[in-house]
Amino acid sequence: MLKRSLLAILCLISSLSYAQIELSYYLPEGYTYNSSIPTPKQVLGFEVGEWHASHDQVVMYMKALAEASDRVVFEEIGRTYEMRPQVTLTISSPSNLDRIDDIKAERKKLRQANASVDLDKMPIVVYAGYAVHGNEASAVNASLLAAYHFAAAEEIANDLENIVIVLDPALNPDGVNRFASWVNSHKSYQLNGDPESRELNEAWPRGRTNHYWFDLNRDWLPVQHPESRNRVAVIQEWLPNIQLDFHEMGTNSTYFFQPGVPARNHPLTPKRNFDLTEKIAQYHAKYLDKIGSLYYSQENFDDFYYGKGSTYPDVQGSIGILFEQASSRGHLQESIYGPVTFEFTIRNQFNTTLSSFEAAKDLRKELNTYLRDFYREAKNESDTDTNKAYIFGSKTDGGRTFHLADMIAQHDVEVFALMEDITVNGVEFKKDKAYIVPLTQPQYRLIKGIFEDRTNFQDSLFYDVSAWTMPMAFNLEYMALSSRILNLASVEKIDKNSALIPGTVHGEAGALAYAFEWGEYYAPKAVYALMQKGYLVRVSHAEWESQDGKKFNRGTILVSKGQKNVSDREMLADLEKLAENSGLQIHAINSGYTKGVNLGSPSIDVLEQPRIALLVEGGVSSSEAGEIWHLLDQRFEMPVTLLPVDRIGNADLSRYNTIILPNGNYNSLGKSGADRIKAWTSAGGTLIARGNALTWLAAQEIGNFKFKEQETQPTFASNAYADYTNTMGARVTGGAIFNAKLDLTHPLAYGYEAQDIFTFRNSNQFMLPAENPFANPMLYKKESLASGYVHPSNLKEINGSAGIQVATVGRGRVIGFVDNPNFRAFWFGTNKLFMNAIFFGDTINPGTGR
Repeated sequence: MLKRSLLAILCLISSLSYAQIELSYYLPEGYTYNSSIPTPKQVLGFEVGEWHASHDQVVMYMKALAEASDRVVFEEIGRTYEMRPQVTLTISSPSNLDRIDDIKAERKKLRQANASVDLDKMPIVVYAGYAVHGNEASAVNASLLAAYHFAAAEEIANDLENIVIVLDPALNPDGVNRFASWVNSHKSYQLNGDPESRELNEAWPRGRTNHYWFDLNRDWLPVQHPESRNRVAVIQEWLPNIQLDFHEMGTNSTYFFQPGVPARNHPLTPKRNFDLTEKIAQYHAKYLDKIGSLYYSQENFDDFYYGKGSTYPDVQGSIGILFEQASSRGHLQESIYGPVTFEFTIRNQFNTTLSSFEAAKDLRKELNTYLRDFYREAKNESDTDTNKAYIFGSKTDGGRTFHLADMIAQHDVEVFALMEDITVNGVEFKKDKAYIVPLTQPQYRLIKGIFEDRTNFQDSLFYDVSAWTMPMAFNLEYMALSSRILNLASVEKIDKNSALIPGTVHGEAGALAYAFEWGEYYAPKAVYALMQKGYLVRVSHAEWESQDGKKFNRGTILVSKGQKNVSDREMLADLEKLAENSGLQIHAINSGYTKGVNLGSPSIDVLEQPRIALLVEGGVSSSEAGEIWHLLDQRFEMPVTLLPVDRIGNADLSRYNTIILPNGNYNSLGKSGADRIKAWTSAGGTLIARGNALTWLAAQEIGNFKFKEQETQPTFASNAYADYTNTMGARVTGGAIFNAKLDLTHPLAYGYEAQDIFTFRNSNQFMLPAENPFANPMLYKKESLASGYVHPSNLKEINGSAGIQVATVGRGRVIGFVDNPNFRAFWFGTNKLFMNAIFFGDTINPGTGR
């Protein structure tokens, strides 16, 4: 009875203490606040930290602030996939807000090496971005406090004459809303910090990612998602001096702020950047000391990959600063440091926002000078660089080439379309399928970071990928140009809103058939659309030539009416629309008596419309599943069933002719699930598997895939205890680019113009080549490393190993990918391998499978 009474008292105390969160807990001493400016509680109905603010609540409060304060301008900068508004607050003095365009124009001059700017009068710009990971909620909730303080604190009025704050309260609106819904739905009024609590353990895919389950903090450079494109446009408009990036980490941690590990800065980032980051760090330390919070710096995290929110600014003269707060994940969680409350995590994030503001105030002129000098130094470097431009392109694929040009242009980089065919060092670059990027422009260092390949590093540990050479990612021909070649080429500048160059139909209505090459990036989109309309779509496994002398490669698509009741003109109109939207060159074929093979040849297969199930949930990698979902849904406009793993036992698998197993753990399927998948495959299905899914299939004897055994007791250069972490970390393949070789006659390689291909790898899975040589459509070269870091022992295993393999199971095929062909949506160069598996997998000769 006594125990029960004590428990009841403790619960009451917990409930009362929870209900007694006050705004004063967060706000710094020594400030008075304008009473006409609403507090978060006055708008939302609860105090910050009592509940997780949903995205719509955050937007509602930011709008209320803008309506009440003459220091605040509210702006919607775009929409997410789920049509949530992306918003920013521009916070400064009323006089600065009246001349925003003038301030932006003056700041643009900082990128012009010879421009005259008055640094004494120029305001400093701080970009504060919160919660790019939706389930790192202390950040987005701290933004409510930051916005209130900057809008209402009387004492900072004069400071705002020299400071502009661009506040992005929720970098990932869809993820923020998903997570807030989860934790609020599972919150008890008697808080329970048990780490096993449902509140603290989100359901798959969790709230970290955007709608398609992408980590948006890896997309600042690739800009493949609307959230990133909208945000980067704001960055390029303002050119901030300081860019704040608020995150969370494991609960049993403290608080991290940059600088990161000194040896892991990118070589293109000036040392002065690190020094200034360290100078600003002293302000964070002072503020966290004041409230008694533990912290650390210069460990764990790095500044290497330019696609992260805290590193993207570093190559553009800004100071990017990463903050990592130990997460409560919900409203309360136990930790080795004691209970971590949600409000405690919010207070820390709010305080480092305030410390950044003070640093900006004190270092305004120094940081503006650094930004100006950054671009002056970049100009000097570009002047002395013997290379004056990069050229890239594909003779057969305008779509893939366009998307790289479009990506680069989003970063305020001038890109020029080639307006004539030219040959450089024996390589032909075609009009409309090639672009030139001059190096003699302000973003010189960023351009170098996009195009360079690097295999030598100061450190062998990487927080993220070690290579992202973009023309390799797009599998394009590219090279550096001298000034002579650059000046001779006929080019035309593209802008950020350029569109894919439309294709056309060559020929008239009433042709026997229409043909187009598979090499264009959007050919799969066109094929699926034609299938949806009921046309007969076939693929040629042989080369052939039309009567008018037009040559067609393996993989050429042939379209005819089949059983569809449609007029000749209607068919032509359908094809013209597809050509325009997909960039295809479609050719009318008026006779079936073609050279090589005739159009009725058994070497031309009828294609079956894909009916795709993508396994999700359970142990499936949500990021890889999301990459596939995004590819099919957004790029190729193909429907896909997101099939939960635990539905395999009961689902009607006959609805699908293609099942995709992304990288993941499939042990939960057990023997019965494996048997169902094997039976479905044996009946004629195409099973596509990646990474650890392949290992699982091999264990279930679904495809005879074999892998190299990794060393169980490797030899180390040092056996010192202190070197353990670095020694083992050096053996991790975090992300590098490799050279592989394709069999261009294999259906999985249709559409590629050359045997050599760049592929991305971030695992130590090594697949042995099949004894049947026809089962190996892609093998790594004997010297495979193209760009990035890989441990020598791993490189030895990769060299000559299999990258893709095909197995025959009954009447079906299993197509295995060791590496991810759809990495982060920007690895355009290997997307076609994956799409070939979907469209052509069932046409692969069964005798060629292992």
